[in-house]
Amino acid sequence: MNCVVSKDAKYLDQAKIEAIDATAFQNANPFPWMNINGFLTEEAFDSLYQTLPLSCQLKPEIGKKRDYGQQSHDRLTLQYRPGLDLSPQWQKFIDTLHGDQYEHFLRKLFALKSNEEIVLTMHWHYASKGCSVSPHVDAKRKLGSHIFYFHKDNDWNDDWGGQTLVLQSDKRLPVHSAPPFSDFNICAASSIKGNHSFIFERTEQSWHGVRPLTCPADHLRKVFIVVINRVNLQVKWRRLRGKDPDGQPLKA
Repeated sequence: MNCVVSKDAKYLDQAKIEAIDATAFQNANPFPWMNINGFLTEEAFDSLYQTLPLSCQLKPEIGKKRDYGQQSHDRLTLQYRPGLDLSPQWQKFIDTLHGDQYEHFLRKLFALKSNEEIVLTMHWHYASKGCSVSPHVDAKRKLGSHIFYFHKDNDWNDDWGGQTLVLQSDKRLPVHSAPPFSDFNICAASSIKGNHSFIFERTEQSWHGVRPLTCPADHLRKVFIVVINRVNLQVKWRRLRGKDPDGQPLKA
């Protein structure tokens, strides 16, 4: 199969983006979230799927201590930074995400003021059997996250898990805590096969997670995550120190 995107190919499906209802997103329960089918053009999805970074390009992040006693989020990870060795397809996609089309979408969806500055960080996460993402609420600097899944029907079984779960508790839980999945009701689960993505807004109760994967040992859950960051004091301080909003060095 040819994985080359033509020179004038579009990465984002503009008609699909324009049809997204920002009001419906903001009114979703228990916090703003949305499953999106077809955010990318099919040509772009196929090309990006076939040219994903190799597992050997990602670094293991296993047993990393998390705040408040939360379980570690074990995975392979690769943080995007300018100059990273990527396929032309992925670099063009990332350039597109830094362009006006995607920014306009984000500003409309999150109802941002015209003078409100945002900055994007991006990373790939690959996770193997037994890995999970314990229930948590993202850091306050994060306005939201957009998760792109890269699986097809022939390489992933829904029974193996991997869905991002929208969680809600019968009681208000402190953000700085480590509740188990049993403390929550599952309100929704993302679709992770085909050209699907999942976007949500960070709130004080935007609990989400991923149950332990049950996939075979030779399979990986593969996602590319765009984090939309507010430019607060923490982000500004990290910028002065040559780091991105996630605290990762901007240079190798």
